Amino acid sequence: MKRLRINALTSDIIISFYVIVTLYIRFKLESETATDLFESLVMGICFIVIIWALIKLKVLNPGWFGLFNSKKAKP
Repeated sequence: MKRLRINALTSDIIISFYVIVTLYIRFKLESETATDLFESLVMGICFIVIIWALIKLKVLNPGWFGLFNSKKAKP
């Protein structure tokens, strides 16, 4: 069975968008409702676990925008 694999640049864009959207949701929800520290931490951990699982399953393959490129440039 062939798995869905997303290339590095697209994965980086999806992860960046996901982080921005989840932070917006958290800040908006916390400002509108009375949430305490524990609820905020649980929500943040749940959002992190979702993205971690997608990376661990190799659906997302982040290239970290080329910051940690393991290939050495040949002269």
